[in-house]
Amino acid sequence: MRALGSVKFLKMLLLLFLFFSLAVSSDLSTDRAALLALRSAVGGRTLLWNTTLTTPCSWPGVLCENNRVTALRLPGSSLFGSIPPNTLSGLTGLRTLSLRLNHLSGPLPSDLSQLSQLRNLYLQGNQFSGPVPDFIFSLNALVRLNLASNNFSGQIPSGFNNLTRLRTLYLEENNFSGVLPDIDIPLLAQFNVSYNNLNGSVPKGLEGKPKDAFLGTLLCGKPLDNACAESGGEIPAAAPEENGNGSGNSGNGGKKKKLSGGAIAGIVIGSVIGFILLLFIVFFLCMKRSGKKARSVDLAAIKSQENDLGRKPLEAENGGMGNGFSVASAAAAAMSANGNGRAENGADMAAAKKLVFFGNGSRVFDLEELLRASAEVLGKGTFGTSYKAVLEAGTVVAVKRLKDVTISEREFKDKIEGVGSMEYDNLVPLRAYYYSREEKLLVYDYMQMGSLSALLHGNKGAGRTPLNWETRSGIALGAARAIEYIHFQGPNVAHGNIKSSNILLTKSCEPRVSDYGLNHLVGPSSSPTRVTGYRAPEVTDPRKVSQKADVYGFGVLILELLTGKAPTHALLNDEGVDLPRWVQSVVREEWTSEVFDLELLRYQNVEEELVQLLQLGIDCTSQHPDNRPSISEVAKRIEDLRLSSSRDSPVQIDHVTEAD
Repeated sequence: MRALGSVKFLKMLLLLFLFFSLAVSSDLSTDRAALLALRSAVGGRTLLWNTTLTTPCSWPGVLCENNRVTALRLPGSSLFGSIPPNTLSGLTGLRTLSLRLNHLSGPLPSDLSQLSQLRNLYLQGNQFSGPVPDFIFSLNALVRLNLASNNFSGQIPSGFNNLTRLRTLYLEENNFSGVLPDIDIPLLAQFNVSYNNLNGSVPKGLEGKPKDAFLGTLLCGKPLDNACAESGGEIPAAAPEENGNGSGNSGNGGKKKKLSGGAIAGIVIGSVIGFILLLFIVFFLCMKRSGKKARSVDLAAIKSQENDLGRKPLEAENGGMGNGFSVASAAAAAMSANGNGRAENGADMAAAKKLVFFGNGSRVFDLEELLRASAEVLGKGTFGTSYKAVLEAGTVVAVKRLKDVTISEREFKDKIEGVGSMEYDNLVPLRAYYYSREEKLLVYDYMQMGSLSALLHGNKGAGRTPLNWETRSGIALGAARAIEYIHFQGPNVAHGNIKSSNILLTKSCEPRVSDYGLNHLVGPSSSPTRVTGYRAPEVTDPRKVSQKADVYGFGVLILELLTGKAPTHALLNDEGVDLPRWVQSVVREEWTSEVFDLELLRYQNVEEELVQLLQLGIDCTSQHPDNRPSISEVAKRIEDLRLSSSRDSPVQIDHVTEAD
């Protein structure tokens, strides 16, 4: 009997085990089905999910715990369209949902209400619309909620007070209107409603929030500087009976609604001052425009320079420091190598006798000073050799000697003056140029930190300063803004030669883009015969580069910043594999560890931001130009990404919420 009882007990245990296994399998199958339904429902880039696997836990962006999907992160995945109901409801174990920086639209799906364990919901940077649905307020486990930069409208509901565990609430850059309700949540530490159509006073429960939480609204009162009319002792504009007087034009109430003589005088004086200021601005712009025209510095004579041409060895051409080596000797030696005599060069330079400047620089030097300057080679690029020139007065400039210029002098001057007219913080300004039959020189500001290429791929020893996320993303944003400025000059205006060696850096590692607009000055022989890794597949003539080809080159630059690998590096033991293809091949297998630079992996709190920027680089390097975003969209996405990373840290947030 005892043996029979033991057998029954074992059978019961086996049945319970099978039942539990089936239940777990059923839960994971439900999660898998929900994920596939989401992928089918939204458009955009195909998610890199291996659907042949029965478990979704190894899919990029999917995190599982105890055989349940607990996190789904698909930021910056170019998803668009609306999420239909009954799509996400199967993910009942989900604790983190991140769909930020996509193009999703429509109302929020109602089955979000069934995700009772949801703690972190990141939906910023989409196009969701309509009022905030009431079912959001039933998600009592929510700790972080970010609905910023969408198209939500209507009044901000007071139902947020139901979310008593909420620590982050971002609602900025939407279309909310009306008064702001009194949101008084004890744990709420991060809050923002900026740039909405809100009016009235800041409620008492939010008076302790910083000023920048209410920017771009008509709100008044603490913590803002503009006091509300009631708190300032004034009576707001209202009907006469509200003033306590029987007549609307008698008593203090009537006076409050009329402009006093002092106020009228103030308006008149302000208008006159404003008009004078406007005239001053117009005058200043006219002067600036006329000052921007190229002006010439004539030389009395340069015969003494002619005698020195060609006598000194071209040490710096091979990377030497060039002691006693000058810009003039560089020009002469280069022409001697090309079969041109120094007398011809000297006569040609003497015939020109001028260096053409742009703008109103504080120090205008002449050609003779420039030719006497000691020179040091900085590098040989696509369009010529660049030198560091130290003038006798101590001024340091960068001089580029162009090669293979095939256009006429008039055409050269027209094109180079267009380049010289460009002024932007993230561009290396062109200060002056010199043109003769045999010699063309461009003079730029000197950037003593060198290029991004040298910083990324130079010193790898113990003395190297690691480049963190903040520095790299800042360089990407500044460079994108500079290219955006260039593209704004016209629909067919492009940089034409984007690469990391053309991104120069200031002492504070702020980027300055160089070599813009030069591809139209030179012949096809100036272009490298081999693929440099930055050139878009559709480009056949380096003189004809489109704006979308610029975007491709910038996408390679993003991948270079993230991976730390040069585009021409032989990767995976397969010479000829370019950086975009290598990144995509590794992403299919491993999302982070083999792609990102080891220096970046030290900063564990930016993993989601790294993934987003990586996806942007992949979008920019699409083989088809029409599939690439515009540079304006690229700059906006990087800017949003940096702003988002400064507000919250997804990995840290998960650790915090797990303890709640």
